Amino acid sequence: MSDRRLGPTPLDLPPLYRKTDHWFQRATAALLGEVPCRLGCTNCCIGPFPITLLDVHTLQQGLAVLPPDHRHRIEQRAAEQTAAMETSFPQLTETDLLDNWSDQDIDRLVTEFHHLPCPALEADGRCSVYHHRPLVCRSMGIPTEDRGLVHGACEVQTFIPILRLPSIFREEADRLAQEEASSLDRLRRATGSTGEEVFLPYGFLRRETRETCEKSETGEKG
Repeated sequence: MSDRRLGPTPLDLPPLYRKTDHWFQRATAALLGEVPCRLGCTNCCIGPFPITLLDVHTLQQGLAVLPPDHRHRIEQRAAEQTAAMETSFPQLTETDLLDNWSDQDIDRLVTEFHHLPCPALEADGRCSVYHHRPLVCRSMGIPTEDRGLVHGACEVQTFIPILRLPSIFREEADRLAQEEASSLDRLRRATGSTGEEVFLPYGFLRRETRETCEKSETGEKG
């Protein structure tokens, strides 16, 4: 969802997130308003997708500044969604990391749960953690071109823009992707994590919440 009227990106976010916002704003301007992202459009907020552990950290920052009851509602939605996913895909009870998943298995889960809204999506179409949303949410909707093929246009966009995104934006997007990969590598080495990605709903669960859910499922105590 686009909620561009909420003000500038907070300065406490990592530079990569601010750079991605700036890239989106300039790319949208370069396409002369042909990008359909508008306040209240929630098409790209429905259905799970992989996010990185960088995004998990940023989402947790966003949740931390919400009123406790609001945060609890979001976490409850996320817990219900992950429970349903784990019923259909028991491997998620072993680990929520997706790095050993095949593309086919990821596609199967995304297809089965395509109807689930993001846990942070509110009834009025607003995102509760808009300023702390994942990187993919910040760049969604900008069509890019690679070897003559256009990628990345959202489903609401029923036509391919006459204008093509200038190559300078594609080159900048590549640099941002490289910066993301480097940041993830540093995070993995710092935390000892064995993976980089999880499905979106897991990003809203605090580690202790996820461990409590796992213990309750297995009958373990404290």
